[in-house]
Amino acid sequence: MNSTVEKIKILLVDDHQLMLDGLKTMLTEQDNLLIVGAVANAERALTELTYKNIDVILADINLPGMDGIEFTRQVTTRYPKVRLVALTMHNESSVINQMIAAGASGFVIKSNSIDELIEAIRQVANGKKFLSPEVQAIVMDNIFRYDDAITKLQPGIVQLTQRETEVLNLIAYENSNKEIAEKLFISERTVETHRKNIFAKTKTKSMAGLIRYALEHKLISK
Repeated sequence: MNSTVEKIKILLVDDHQLMLDGLKTMLTEQDNLLIVGAVANAERALTELTYKNIDVILADINLPGMDGIEFTRQVTTRYPKVRLVALTMHNESSVINQMIAAGASGFVIKSNSIDELIEAIRQVANGKKFLSPEVQAIVMDNIFRYDDAITKLQPGIVQLTQRETEVLNLIAYENSNKEIAEKLFISERTVETHRKNIFAKTKTKSMAGLIRYALEHKLISK
């Protein structure tokens, strides 16, 4: 009987060479982990995925060119069997939520221990989700704060962030994503993320439905 355990094949994506070198050194010491690639940007990572057999990606969020959120969406759509763990310094709930929504299977803060990172790799490789304890606390705190805010409003009214409200008002005046991005000094990708969040929060499916809802609940200025 062959007792050899198949190794988990990992691709590292980070634009800091010291981080790549450190991760390679620490993870290579683990018997059941195999580093099959280490690249500095999302575009190169997508190329690696076309010809390498990869189980888990460890990816930073702040990447040059395509950011980690869009990269995660691309991986989830094009390579649904590949699991991605976000490895970042960000501990903001909005960033965590966007990565999870994009399809990340795990989220680990770079200040966490190597043991937590290894556990994340093993969990997601087995088809499970993994949020480090620090990330779990941030997510739960955000849920409770959001619920508390909702209870203070009239039934059926959602709470948009200030930026989402700005985007919604510009949408109501028929501005395109490009025009909204220019007026708010943000990227078109960020505008699209805000659009998706607004539709999700208002539970509307069309532009007409969104505007009608916004007017009825006074979410936009006339």
